[in-house]
Amino acid sequence: MHLSDIIRAAEKVNTYIHRTPLFPSQTLSKLIGCKLRLKAENLQRAGSFKIRGALNKLLSLSDSERERGVVAFSSGNHAQGVALAAKLLGVKATIVMPEDAMPLKVAATKGYGAEVVQSGVNAITRSKIALEIVEKTGAILVPPFDDPFIVAGQGTIALEVLQDWAEVETIVVPLGGGGLSSGITLAATSINPRIRVYAVEPMAGNDGQLSLRKGQIVSIAPPKTIADGARTTAIGEIPFSILREKVTDIVTVSDEALLEAVKLLAIYCKLVVEPTGA
Repeated sequence: MHLSDIIRAAEKVNTYIHRTPLFPSQTLSKLIGCKLRLKAENLQRAGSFKIRGALNKLLSLSDSERERGVVAFSSGNHAQGVALAAKLLGVKATIVMPEDAMPLKVAATKGYGAEVVQSGVNAITRSKIALEIVEKTGAILVPPFDDPFIVAGQGTIALEVLQDWAEVETIVVPLGGGGLSSGITLAATSINPRIRVYAVEPMAGNDGQLSLRKGQIVSIAPPKTIADGARTTAIGEIPFSILREKVTDIVTVSDEALLEAVKLLAIYCKLVVEPTGA
């Protein structure tokens, strides 16, 4: 993958998404001892960055492929991103969500017009069910992170960050399956090789860090963490191929630190942020 893939993605998806603000926080900057700006993707359409990759994937499909519909599996944000992207483009969407998914996320996904199938409690089960639907219906699978169009779509965030703040020296980004972190890392370091990018994952779900240290993808048991968007058992192959070469480091934080970050963002920035993104 190349920077040109991300630039093309931006050209395609910008019509449909919000350009979210990158705003400073003087209080948090003083607390951590550096100039800090926050990219508020929680204010994005469907509530997260996920719609960027979903739109880029759907816009890459031919008319005949879109007519077949799309299928995705997700615990929440990818589900809503795909559901809204499909609605905007007039594509039928079926989303496989876990039995214990947050009712609000299920309702939001249905609210965008998608058919929701609830089954299983882990990504492996949901992925199998999604593939069964693909085989039965001929629909197109929209992966949550291990896809070049998904990675490129998420990487459009970095283009906006560098346009709004060319002086940025370090970018810190959440890591689950790696679609967001690899897209941002690829874009940012391609534009400015001196930029440092740190991917952050919960201590209980440190598959990315283990993989980077070992030089190959390492799988772990389903992690128990409050960061429900980072409960992956293994980083994606495409994201890992990028992060292995370009990310500065992958670090971990405790669930207690995530909760503290959620609290600080609510108190000082008046932002309601999920633990995975905090």
